[in-house]
Amino acid sequence: MIQTADFDFLLPPELIAQIPMPERDQSRLLVVDRASGGITHGRFRDLLGYLRAGDVLVLNNSRVIPARLRGSNAKSGGQFEILLLEENHLNDWWVMLRPGKRARAGTEISFHDRAGNPTAVRATVTETNSEGHRRLRFSGVPDIRALLDSVGEIPLPPYITREHANELAADKIRYQTVYAAAAGSVAAPTAGLHFTEALLAEIRARGVKVCFVTLHVGLGTFAPVKSDSLDGHTMHEERYELSEESAHVINEAKQGARRVIAVGTTSVRVLESAAALCHGQLVAGSGRTRIFIYPPYSFKIVDALLTNFHLPRSTLLMLVSAFATPGETRGREVVLSAYAEAVRERYRFFSYGDAMLLV
Repeated sequence: MIQTADFDFLLPPELIAQIPMPERDQSRLLVVDRASGGITHGRFRDLLGYLRAGDVLVLNNSRVIPARLRGSNAKSGGQFEILLLEENHLNDWWVMLRPGKRARAGTEISFHDRAGNPTAVRATVTETNSEGHRRLRFSGVPDIRALLDSVGEIPLPPYITREHANELAADKIRYQTVYAAAAGSVAAPTAGLHFTEALLAEIRARGVKVCFVTLHVGLGTFAPVKSDSLDGHTMHEERYELSEESAHVINEAKQGARRVIAVGTTSVRVLESAAALCHGQLVAGSGRTRIFIYPPYSFKIVDALLTNFHLPRSTLLMLVSAFATPGETRGREVVLSAYAEAVRERYRFFSYGDAMLLV
Protein backbone atom coordinates (compact mmCIF):
# COMPACT_ATOMS: atom_id res chain seq x y z
CA MET A 1 0.00 0.00 0.00
CA ILE A 2 1.30 3.44 -0.96
CA GLN A 3 1.90 5.68 2.03
CA THR A 4 1.57 9.45 2.17
CA ALA A 5 5.19 9.72 3.39
CA ASP A 6 6.29 8.19 0.07
CA PHE A 7 5.55 11.57 -1.52
CA ASP A 8 7.89 13.59 0.67
CA PHE A 9 10.94 15.32 -0.80
CA LEU A 10 13.50 17.84 0.42
CA LEU A 11 13.33 21.31 -1.05
CA PRO A 12 15.70 24.16 -0.16
CA PRO A 13 13.47 27.09 0.87
CA GLU A 14 15.28 29.47 -1.47
CA LEU A 15 13.90 27.51 -4.46
CA ILE A 16 10.31 28.48 -3.59
CA ALA A 17 9.59 31.21 -6.15
CA GLN A 18 8.46 34.44 -4.47
CA ILE A 19 7.93 36.46 -7.63
CA PRO A 20 7.19 35.49 -11.24
CA MET A 21 9.70 35.81 -14.05
CA PRO A 22 9.72 39.25 -15.74
CA GLU A 23 7.95 37.69 -18.73
CA ARG A 24 5.50 34.80 -18.35
CA ASP A 25 7.09 32.53 -20.98
CA GLN A 26 10.67 33.04 -19.72
CA SER A 27 10.31 30.31 -17.09
CA ARG A 28 12.18 27.04 -17.48
CA LEU A 29 10.69 23.77 -18.72
CA LEU A 30 11.73 20.31 -17.57
CA VAL A 31 10.49 17.61 -19.98
CA VAL A 32 10.04 14.00 -18.92
CA ASP A 33 9.77 11.36 -21.65
CA ARG A 34 7.52 8.80 -19.97
CA ALA A 35 8.56 5.96 -22.29
CA SER A 36 12.31 6.30 -21.75
CA GLY A 37 12.42 8.18 -18.47
CA GLY A 38 14.73 10.70 -20.12
CA ILE A 39 14.83 14.31 -18.95
CA THR A 40 15.38 17.38 -21.12
CA HIS A 41 15.94 20.94 -19.87
CA GLY A 42 14.76 24.01 -21.73
CA ARG A 43 12.66 27.16 -21.64
CA PHE A 44 8.89 27.36 -21.61
CA ARG A 45 8.72 28.52 -25.21
CA ASP A 46 10.32 25.20 -26.17
CA LEU A 47 6.85 23.76 -25.58
CA LEU A 48 6.16 24.64 -29.22
CA GLY A 49 8.57 21.92 -30.31
CA TYR A 50 6.61 19.25 -28.45
CA LEU A 51 3.25 20.13 -30.00
CA ARG A 52 1.91 18.65 -33.23
CA ALA A 53 -0.78 19.77 -35.64
CA GLY A 54 -4.05 18.14 -34.56
CA ASP A 55 -3.17 18.12 -30.86
CA VAL A 56 -5.74 19.57 -28.48
CA LEU A 57 -4.44 21.82 -25.69
CA VAL A 58 -6.88 22.06 -22.78
CA LEU A 59 -6.67 25.00 -20.37
CA ASN A 60 -8.62 25.89 -17.23
CA ASN A 61 -10.12 29.38 -17.68
CA SER A 62 -11.21 29.93 -14.07
CA ARG A 63 -10.50 33.43 -12.77
CA VAL A 64 -9.06 34.04 -9.28
CA ILE A 65 -11.24 36.32 -7.16
CA PRO A 66 -9.79 38.81 -4.61
CA ALA A 67 -10.84 36.42 -1.86
CA ARG A 68 -8.81 37.67 1.11
CA LEU A 69 -10.66 40.22 3.28
CA ARG A 70 -9.73 42.16 6.43
CA GLY A 71 -12.18 42.88 9.21
CA SER A 72 -12.62 43.44 12.91
CA ASN A 73 -14.92 42.26 15.67
CA ALA A 74 -17.75 44.81 15.76
CA LYS A 75 -17.73 44.74 19.58
CA SER A 76 -14.14 44.19 20.68
CA GLY A 77 -12.24 45.57 17.68
CA GLY A 78 -10.13 42.41 17.42
CA GLN A 79 -8.70 41.92 13.93
CA PHE A 80 -9.69 39.09 11.58
CA GLU A 81 -8.29 37.81 8.29
CA ILE A 82 -10.96 36.13 6.16
CA LEU A 83 -10.47 33.96 3.07
CA LEU A 84 -13.61 33.30 1.03
CA LEU A 85 -13.83 29.61 0.15
CA GLU A 86 -17.20 28.94 -1.47
CA GLU A 87 -20.46 30.74 -2.05
CA ASN A 88 -23.55 28.89 -0.82
CA HIS A 89 -26.11 31.51 -1.80
CA LEU A 90 -26.12 35.26 -2.36
CA ASN A 91 -24.03 36.85 0.46
CA ASP A 92 -23.72 33.45 2.17
CA TRP A 93 -20.16 32.04 2.14
CA TRP A 94 -17.99 29.42 3.78
CA VAL A 95 -14.72 31.07 4.79
CA MET A 96 -11.43 30.37 6.50
CA LEU A 97 -11.14 32.85 9.34
CA ARG A 98 -8.19 33.68 11.60
CA PRO A 99 -8.10 33.71 14.56
CA GLY A 100 -10.97 31.25 14.49
CA LYS A 101 -11.31 30.92 18.27
CA ARG A 102 -12.62 34.49 18.43
CA ALA A 103 -15.32 33.88 15.80
CA ARG A 104 -18.08 31.88 17.48
CA ALA A 105 -21.59 31.76 16.06
CA GLY A 106 -23.21 35.18 16.40
CA THR A 107 -19.96 37.15 16.13
CA GLU A 108 -20.38 40.30 14.02
CA ILE A 109 -17.54 41.46 11.79
CA SER A 110 -17.02 44.89 10.23
CA PHE A 111 -14.92 45.02 7.06
CA HIS A 112 -12.20 47.43 5.92
CA ASP A 113 -11.06 48.35 2.44
CA ARG A 114 -7.50 47.66 1.29
CA ALA A 115 -6.31 50.96 2.80
CA GLY A 116 -7.73 49.98 6.19
CA ASN A 117 -10.71 52.34 6.04
CA PRO A 118 -14.08 51.14 7.40
CA THR A 119 -16.81 50.14 4.94
CA ALA A 120 -20.55 49.51 5.25
CA VAL A 121 -19.98 45.77 4.80
CA ARG A 122 -20.67 43.55 7.79
CA ALA A 123 -21.07 39.84 8.33
CA THR A 124 -22.37 37.51 11.02
CA VAL A 125 -20.87 34.11 11.79
CA THR A 126 -23.76 31.63 11.52
CA GLU A 127 -22.03 28.26 12.01
CA THR A 128 -18.77 26.30 12.08
CA ASN A 129 -18.14 23.05 10.18
CA SER A 130 -16.00 20.02 11.05
CA GLU A 131 -12.98 21.52 9.24
CA GLY A 132 -13.12 24.67 11.38
CA HIS A 133 -14.41 26.86 8.55
CA ARG A 134 -16.96 29.55 9.38
CA ARG A 135 -20.15 30.36 7.53
CA LEU A 136 -20.71 34.09 7.07
CA ARG A 137 -23.90 35.98 6.22
CA PHE A 138 -22.91 39.32 4.64
CA SER A 139 -24.98 42.50 4.92
CA GLY A 140 -24.63 46.16 3.96
CA VAL A 141 -24.04 45.25 0.32
CA PRO A 142 -26.36 43.72 -2.33
CA ASP A 143 -23.69 41.18 -3.33
CA ILE A 144 -20.24 40.93 -1.70
CA ARG A 145 -18.83 39.69 -5.02
CA ALA A 146 -19.42 43.14 -6.54
CA LEU A 147 -17.21 44.80 -3.89
CA LEU A 148 -14.31 42.36 -3.91
CA ASP A 149 -12.21 44.49 -6.26
CA SER A 150 -12.26 47.34 -3.73
CA VAL A 151 -12.13 45.43 -0.41
CA GLY A 152 -10.48 42.12 -1.33
CA GLU A 153 -6.86 41.09 -1.90
CA ILE A 154 -5.44 38.43 -4.22
CA PRO A 155 -5.19 35.26 -2.09
CA LEU A 156 -1.55 34.33 -2.58
CA PRO A 157 -0.56 30.96 -1.10
CA PRO A 158 1.12 31.07 2.33
CA TYR A 159 4.58 30.22 0.99
CA ILE A 160 4.63 33.51 -0.98
CA THR A 161 5.29 36.40 1.37
CA ARG A 162 4.46 40.07 0.93
CA GLU A 163 5.35 42.60 3.62
CA HIS A 164 2.75 45.17 2.64
CA ALA A 165 -0.59 45.12 0.85
CA ASN A 166 0.68 47.64 -1.73
CA GLU A 167 3.12 44.98 -2.97
CA LEU A 168 0.14 43.00 -4.27
CA ALA A 169 -0.52 45.27 -7.26
CA ALA A 170 1.65 43.20 -9.60
CA ASP A 171 0.18 39.94 -8.25
CA LYS A 172 -3.28 41.10 -9.26
CA ILE A 173 -2.12 40.68 -12.86
CA ARG A 174 0.47 37.93 -12.63
CA TYR A 175 -1.42 35.55 -10.31
CA GLN A 176 -4.00 35.23 -13.09
CA THR A 177 -3.82 33.52 -16.47
CA VAL A 178 -4.11 35.74 -19.55
CA TYR A 179 -7.21 33.77 -20.61
CA ALA A 180 -9.00 33.79 -17.22
CA ALA A 181 -12.74 34.25 -17.73
CA ALA A 182 -15.10 32.54 -15.26
CA ALA A 183 -14.65 34.04 -11.76
CA GLY A 184 -14.60 31.61 -8.86
CA SER A 185 -11.14 30.33 -7.88
CA VAL A 186 -9.41 31.15 -4.60
CA ALA A 187 -6.08 29.91 -5.99
CA ALA A 188 -4.66 30.14 -9.50
CA PRO A 189 -4.48 27.20 -11.92
CA THR A 190 -0.75 27.82 -11.96
CA ALA A 191 0.38 25.76 -14.97
CA GLY A 192 -1.41 28.29 -17.15
CA LEU A 193 0.47 31.29 -15.75
CA HIS A 194 3.32 30.72 -18.24
CA PHE A 195 1.24 31.41 -21.36
CA THR A 196 1.13 34.74 -23.17
CA GLU A 197 -1.42 35.77 -25.79
CA ALA A 198 1.37 35.73 -28.38
CA LEU A 199 2.46 32.20 -27.49
CA LEU A 200 -1.12 30.94 -27.66
CA ALA A 201 -1.45 32.54 -31.11
CA GLU A 202 1.72 30.71 -32.23
CA ILE A 203 0.35 27.44 -30.87
CA ARG A 204 -2.91 27.88 -32.80
CA ALA A 205 -0.97 28.81 -35.94
CA ARG A 206 0.76 25.42 -35.78
CA GLY A 207 -2.57 23.63 -36.10
CA VAL A 208 -3.06 22.90 -32.42
CA LYS A 209 -6.63 23.31 -31.21
CA VAL A 210 -6.93 25.27 -27.97
CA CYS A 211 -10.02 24.73 -25.85
CA PHE A 212 -11.11 25.56 -22.32
CA VAL A 213 -12.66 23.89 -19.31
CA THR A 214 -13.53 25.52 -16.00
CA LEU A 215 -12.61 24.22 -12.57
CA HIS A 216 -12.84 26.66 -9.69
CA VAL A 217 -9.73 25.94 -7.65
CA GLY A 218 -10.33 25.58 -3.92
CA LEU A 219 -7.92 25.88 -1.05
CA GLY A 220 -7.94 22.10 -0.60
CA THR A 221 -5.98 21.77 -3.85
CA PHE A 222 -2.78 22.74 -2.04
CA ALA A 223 -3.48 21.05 1.29
CA PRO A 224 -1.13 18.18 2.23
CA VAL A 225 -2.59 14.73 2.77
CA LYS A 226 -2.61 14.21 6.54
CA SER A 227 -3.62 10.54 6.76
CA ASP A 228 -0.83 7.96 6.83
CA SER A 229 -2.19 6.11 3.80
CA LEU A 230 -3.81 7.57 0.68
CA ASP A 231 -7.04 5.60 1.11
CA GLY A 232 -7.61 7.45 4.40
CA HIS A 233 -7.73 10.87 2.71
CA THR A 234 -11.02 12.68 2.13
CA MET A 235 -10.66 14.63 -1.10
CA HIS A 236 -11.82 18.24 -1.33
CA GLU A 237 -14.65 19.06 -3.71
CA GLU A 238 -14.44 21.53 -6.58
CA ARG A 239 -16.97 22.89 -9.09
CA TYR A 240 -16.35 22.38 -12.79
CA GLU A 241 -17.92 23.04 -16.16
CA LEU A 242 -17.33 21.43 -19.55
CA SER A 243 -18.79 23.22 -22.57
CA GLU A 244 -20.41 21.57 -25.60
CA GLU A 245 -17.67 22.94 -27.84
CA SER A 246 -14.79 21.62 -25.73
CA ALA A 247 -16.42 18.20 -25.26
CA HIS A 248 -16.91 17.93 -29.02
CA VAL A 249 -13.33 18.97 -29.88
CA ILE A 250 -11.81 16.56 -27.34
CA ASN A 251 -14.05 13.61 -28.26
CA GLU A 252 -13.19 14.15 -31.92
CA ALA A 253 -9.47 14.14 -31.10
CA LYS A 254 -9.72 10.90 -29.12
CA GLN A 255 -11.66 9.25 -31.96
CA GLY A 256 -8.95 10.35 -34.39
CA ALA A 257 -6.11 9.09 -32.16
CA ARG A 258 -4.85 12.65 -31.71
CA ARG A 259 -3.32 13.80 -28.44
CA VAL A 260 -5.13 15.66 -25.68
CA ILE A 261 -2.65 17.75 -23.68
CA ALA A 262 -3.90 18.99 -20.32
CA VAL A 263 -2.52 22.23 -18.91
CA GLY A 264 -2.51 21.73 -15.16
CA THR A 265 -3.84 19.14 -12.76
CA THR A 266 -7.13 21.07 -12.59
CA SER A 267 -7.77 20.45 -16.30
CA VAL A 268 -6.98 16.77 -15.73
CA ARG A 269 -9.52 16.63 -12.91
CA VAL A 270 -12.26 18.01 -15.16
CA LEU A 271 -11.50 15.69 -18.07
CA GLU A 272 -11.12 12.51 -16.05
CA SER A 273 -14.17 13.31 -13.90
CA ALA A 274 -16.34 13.92 -16.94
CA ALA A 275 -15.02 10.81 -18.70
CA ALA A 276 -15.93 8.66 -15.71
CA LEU A 277 -19.59 9.62 -16.13
CA CYS A 278 -20.02 8.17 -19.61
CA HIS A 279 -17.59 5.31 -20.31
CA GLY A 280 -14.77 7.53 -21.51
CA GLN A 281 -16.93 9.81 -23.70
CA LEU A 282 -17.11 13.44 -22.66
CA VAL A 283 -20.58 14.89 -22.21
CA ALA A 284 -20.94 18.64 -21.68
CA GLY A 285 -22.25 19.80 -18.33
CA SER A 286 -21.36 21.14 -14.91
CA GLY A 287 -20.89 19.37 -11.64
CA ARG A 288 -18.73 18.88 -8.59
CA THR A 289 -15.81 16.52 -8.38
CA ARG A 290 -13.94 14.81 -5.57
CA ILE A 291 -11.80 12.71 -7.91
CA PHE A 292 -8.56 11.66 -6.24
CA ILE A 293 -6.01 10.46 -8.78
CA TYR A 294 -2.99 8.59 -7.46
CA PRO A 295 -0.95 5.55 -8.56
CA PRO A 296 -2.05 3.27 -10.08
CA TYR A 297 -4.57 5.05 -12.32
CA SER A 298 -5.44 4.53 -15.99
CA PHE A 299 -6.18 7.80 -17.75
CA LYS A 300 -9.12 7.89 -20.12
CA ILE A 301 -8.58 11.24 -21.83
CA VAL A 302 -5.23 12.89 -21.10
CA ASP A 303 -2.20 11.98 -23.26
CA ALA A 304 0.32 14.59 -22.09
CA LEU A 305 0.47 16.90 -19.07
CA LEU A 306 1.95 20.34 -18.55
CA THR A 307 2.19 21.23 -14.88
CA ASN A 308 4.21 23.10 -12.25
CA PHE A 309 6.32 21.64 -9.44
CA HIS A 310 4.09 20.77 -6.49
CA LEU A 311 4.28 20.64 -2.71
CA PRO A 312 5.37 17.48 -0.85
CA ARG A 313 2.50 15.17 0.15
CA SER A 314 0.03 17.11 -2.02
CA THR A 315 -2.70 15.43 -4.06
CA LEU A 316 -1.27 17.29 -7.07
CA LEU A 317 2.08 15.52 -6.73
CA MET A 318 0.21 12.22 -6.43
CA LEU A 319 -1.75 12.93 -9.62
CA VAL A 320 1.43 13.74 -11.54
CA SER A 321 3.02 10.54 -10.22
CA ALA A 322 0.04 8.55 -11.50
CA PHE A 323 0.40 10.17 -14.92
CA ALA A 324 4.12 9.42 -15.15
CA THR A 325 3.39 5.67 -15.42
CA PRO A 326 -0.36 5.15 -16.03
CA GLY A 327 -1.75 1.97 -14.53
CA GLU A 328 1.44 1.37 -12.51
CA THR A 329 2.80 2.42 -9.13
CA ARG A 330 6.39 3.31 -10.08
CA GLY A 331 5.46 6.83 -11.24
CA ARG A 332 6.35 8.16 -7.82
CA GLU A 333 10.00 7.20 -8.35
CA VAL A 334 10.00 8.73 -11.85
CA VAL A 335 8.58 12.04 -10.65
CA LEU A 336 10.65 12.33 -7.48
CA SER A 337 13.77 11.58 -9.52
CA ALA A 338 12.81 14.42 -11.88
CA TYR A 339 12.18 16.69 -8.87
CA ALA A 340 15.62 15.83 -7.47
CA GLU A 341 17.11 16.79 -10.84
CA ALA A 342 15.13 20.05 -10.76
CA VAL A 343 16.53 20.82 -7.30
CA ARG A 344 20.09 20.14 -8.50
CA GLU A 345 19.52 22.41 -11.49
CA ARG A 346 18.02 25.13 -9.27
CA TYR A 347 14.57 25.21 -10.82
CA ARG A 348 12.01 27.49 -9.16
CA PHE A 349 9.15 25.66 -7.38
CA PHE A 350 5.42 26.08 -6.75
CA SER A 351 2.93 28.70 -8.02
CA TYR A 352 5.33 31.28 -9.48
CA GLY A 353 7.92 28.63 -10.34
CA ASP A 354 8.97 26.73 -13.45
CA ALA A 355 7.07 24.16 -15.49
CA MET A 356 7.27 20.44 -16.19
CA LEU A 357 5.98 18.60 -19.27
CA LEU A 358 5.27 14.86 -19.25
CA VAL A 359 4.92 13.38 -22.73
